[in-house]
Amino acid sequence: MLVAIIVLLIIIIFITSASFYFYHVAIARTDKSFLKGNPDLKTGVTVKRASNSSEEWWEEQAFGEWSMISNDGIKLHAYYLSADQPTNKTVILAHGYSGHAEQMRDLGRMYRDSLGFNILIPNARGHGRSEGNYIGFGWSERMDYVKWIDKVIEHTGSHAQIVLHGVSMGGATVIMTSGEDLPPNVKVIVEDCGYTSVKEQLSYQLKRMYHLPSFPLVRSTSMVAKIRAGYFFGEASALEQVKKSKTPTLFIHGDADLFVPTEMVYQLYENSPTQKKLFIVAGAGHGMARQTDPEGYDREVAQFIGRYVR
Repeated sequence: MLVAIIVLLIIIIFITSASFYFYHVAIARTDKSFLKGNPDLKTGVTVKRASNSSEEWWEEQAFGEWSMISNDGIKLHAYYLSADQPTNKTVILAHGYSGHAEQMRDLGRMYRDSLGFNILIPNARGHGRSEGNYIGFGWSERMDYVKWIDKVIEHTGSHAQIVLHGVSMGGATVIMTSGEDLPPNVKVIVEDCGYTSVKEQLSYQLKRMYHLPSFPLVRSTSMVAKIRAGYFFGEASALEQVKKSKTPTLFIHGDADLFVPTEMVYQLYENSPTQKKLFIVAGAGHGMARQTDPEGYDREVAQFIGRYVR
């Protein structure tokens, strides 16, 4: 009996310690160096850079800096840049996990210079210049994006036409946002390599990176996340949110994505009840669809947006 109690206590201590460890690694605002060298993120794509690189373009722009307070009191930061010609068209971009706003400069440049949009690029909570001590994996951020949408309408006017475009965690963010009660100003959502749910994505990574089963660590870490970050992994579902969407959506994914498995985009696409299109990029790894096929990517985005944005 005593041995059984000791073994049980050891198991409980191990699970508890592991749960706090994985919360610190994955959810807390900490260095994410564990991603460096991850074979799932190797692209194998050589990107040719023009003489006027996107870094130079970014530095040359006169960005305005926006800020707002989230529903739970976190100060959030974003960069805003008007189009060359006055327009009511604005894209709100969403960057990926452990990233920051500047990493969306290539897409921002495409939308502004090629499509004539104003661009708003927020730093997600817990990233960049935004406050926050945890990452919401798109679930907490979805309500932040509802407020960014309201801020764009306030700035641009009641005739504002808005596109949401996110990559990776940003893709999950815009899909999770799509399930909210959005104003008709939101015309299109572009989802690039997002996941179906936080629970499924973390279970997948736990197996691939640590060779551990999802039970019981995902569930126990989810309890820590609820206490510290305010959400359970199971409720943070892009799949459930997309079922409620009323916004036309372009789904994009690479068929060589090992970080967010390609099968997830098929689930999202099949459960979307609105006007939609699926664009699979052959040979593209995670977040590399545009780098792999820039002409095809930009064409698909422009054509889909053109159906719904005047």
